[in-house]
Amino acid sequence: MKEEQFKQNYKKAVDHMKTNEQMKNRLEQALNTQNQGPKRQRKPLYIAASVVIAASIGLAAPSVWQQFNGPAAPTPQVAEVTPGGSFDPIVIPKMELPDSQGKGAMADMLQLVVFGGNVYTQSPTLLEGANALNLRGEKLGTTTGGIHELSGQDKYTELASNIGEADIYAVNGYDKDFRIMSYTEIDGQVYAQLFDKNNGITIGTGADLIGKLHLEGNVASAQWETFDSWNNGKQQFQPLAADESLESFISALSAAKPIATSPELEENLYGKEDRKIIYLTLKDKTQVPLVLFGEGLVRYGNVPAFLEVEKGAFQSFWNSLGE
Repeated sequence: MKEEQFKQNYKKAVDHMKTNEQMKNRLEQALNTQNQGPKRQRKPLYIAASVVIAASIGLAAPSVWQQFNGPAAPTPQVAEVTPGGSFDPIVIPKMELPDSQGKGAMADMLQLVVFGGNVYTQSPTLLEGANALNLRGEKLGTTTGGIHELSGQDKYTELASNIGEADIYAVNGYDKDFRIMSYTEIDGQVYAQLFDKNNGITIGTGADLIGKLHLEGNVASAQWETFDSWNNGKQQFQPLAADESLESFISALSAAKPIATSPELEENLYGKEDRKIIYLTLKDKTQVPLVLFGEGLVRYGNVPAFLEVEKGAFQSFWNSLGE
């Protein structure tokens, strides 16, 4: 019931966003959802699509590809170890826009912006409004609203979105081919949200994904949370030292082997509770969440790939987090 009500509230906010007050309410709701999130059912396998926004850090949601493109969406190539010790890359296809009948579109389930002919979806990386100005780069344009689950391809024009009207900017320190930002000021209050493009890319090692986040040598503070805490909305964050141990893990993550998602893999991983979540606050004040799975895999948001960290490095870091 709570999930259905969340979906209805979000859709209503998107469909009827016309005044500044409505924009303010929508943005406040989005920020509250990111920071708190509703309680989740235990042992979720394929959580309702309406919770993809709340579960944007990839804890309980199936792949965004299945949400947006449907079950027939292209499957990324699974990496294999080559004789030379490197990995065959995973190619994540460009997120295709819906056809003229809107088939496969689930736009109301995802906050998105069309920019440069590509789809950018809500980033799991958080940015508080008070810190957004320092990251605001050149203005790229202003979004239009109107995209919903039945929108056809003709609606996905440049800067079309389902977030209403908002100014879009480049993000200082990040490639705009990867990340852009919506920025709105209402009654002196700043509302900002990051959007990432995690499609149309190739991942040969973890560095091809993690490198875009600028983690190495850039973590100012960190904390972590058990799955039980996250799953039940307890917010029992525990301190995590931003020391050599964390830097070593980030280095191992950059060298990790990419593993493509599949329904079988996700069912296996999300059917268990051996997960831990780390939150890395960077020097630019962004906060990057990463989900660690007991099997030795790490995931950033809903990117359709896991990163398999070297076993010894993963287990050492996993054990250091405690229970």
